[in-house]
Order: sequence, then C-alpha cells, then structure tokens
Amino acid sequence: MEDTFPDLGSLSDKELRDLIDKLTEEENDISYKRRVLHGKIDILRAELVNRLRQERERGGTLISGDDVAQLTEILAGKAQTSLEDKPAA
Repeated sequence: MEDTFPDLGSLSDKELRDLIDKLTEEENDISYKRRVLHGKIDILRAELVNRLRQERERGGTLISGDDVAQLTEILAGKAQTSLEDKPAA
C-alpha cells in the first residue's frame, strides 16, 4: 500500500470500491498474521511455564541470586544496555 492517501474526490465509484476491497484484503492478511503470532507466543509461554514448573519440582528456585543482582542494577539505573553484555545463563 502507498504511504499517501489518494484524493478521494478524484476516484470513480469503481476505483473507490476497488480500493476498499484492496485495503480490506490487506487488513485480513495482517489480522491472520497477528493471530498466528499470538498462537506462537502462547505456545512459547506455555513451554516456558512448563520448564519453570519442572525446575521447581526438581527443587530448583525460580529466582536466583543473579536475578536479584540484575534487578538491583535495573532499579539503581545501572542495567546493561545490550544483550552482548549480558552474561550467559
């Protein structure tokens, strides 16, 4: 789709209907992609919750000392600015 909106007064009825159809189709495509992304996010979150639950059942803790240290840095305004600086888990 173009970034500029056409002069609606210069469009014929057919051109106006065609533009509506085109934009409606684009909206449907975007909506479908959004639903697929939400589904993938839900699957990933469910996997993460399952892993955390299993870790907890094995006696692990959900919050580590590293997590507390990182939170302290965030609250103190000293958080790392890039993922490259972040230590490996």
